[in-house]
Amino acid sequence: MVILQDPRMSIFAPCTYLPERKWRFEYFFAYDISGRELDRLLSQGWRKFGEYYFRPNCGDCESCIPLRIMVREFKPTKGQRRILRRCADVEVRFNPLEYSDEIFEIYRDHSMNRFGKESDPDEFISAFYTPSCPAMQSEYYRNGELIAVGFIDISCTALSSVYFAYKTSYEQLRLGTYSVLREVEYAASRGLTYYYLGYYIEENRSMEYKGHFHPHERYDWSSRCWNGECK
Repeated sequence: MVILQDPRMSIFAPCTYLPERKWRFEYFFAYDISGRELDRLLSQGWRKFGEYYFRPNCGDCESCIPLRIMVREFKPTKGQRRILRRCADVEVRFNPLEYSDEIFEIYRDHSMNRFGKESDPDEFISAFYTPSCPAMQSEYYRNGELIAVGFIDISCTALSSVYFAYKTSYEQLRLGTYSVLREVEYAASRGLTYYYLGYYIEENRSMEYKGHFHPHERYDWSSRCWNGECK
C-alpha cells in the first residue's frame, strides 16, 4: 500500500441520507493496495472511490452500518426469485475496468434522474477508473443493449460493490437488486466468502433493500466487530 495522505477528519456537514443530522468522515488517499490489505480495510468499515478511502465518524450517530452478505450460504427470497425471472433475458458479463462514453452516459442518466445530480466526466473517471486496488466492472445487456454497469473491488476473500448505475428507462426491472443477486452468485463461483454491500441505513428508504439479503453480517462501530464477534 502506498499512502498519499495519512488519515484525516472532515468537518461536519449536512447528511445526505438523514437530512436532520450531520455527517463527518475519516479519510485518506492511497494506491497499490493488495487484495489482502483491501480485506483488512473492508473489515474495518472503510469504503472507497478511486484513491479516496473513507468511513463515517459522526460522533453519537452510528446509523451507517457496513453490511456484508455470506455468499456461500446465501439464498434468494421469494421476491428476489421473482426479480431473477423478470430479468431472465438480461445477460451479465464480468470484465476488467474499461471506460467508454456509453458507460458514462448510463451513469449520467442515473445520477440525474435518480438523485438530481449533474455528472462530470473527470470526476467519474477519478472515482471509478483510477483503480487503487484490484477491481473490475459488471455489464448488463438486454437484447444486445448495455443497460447497466457495476463497479466492483476484489479482495482475497470478497467482492465489494463500489457503485451500480442503470438506464432509468429500465427502472421497472429492479436492476439494483438483480445486480446484487448476480454479483453474489459470481462471488460464490470464485470461492469467495463475502460480498460487501456498502452502508445500510435502516431509517433511509432507499437503503432498505440491502437488509433483505440473507444471511448477512453487520459491523458494530462501538465494538469494531461483525455480528458481535471480533475475528
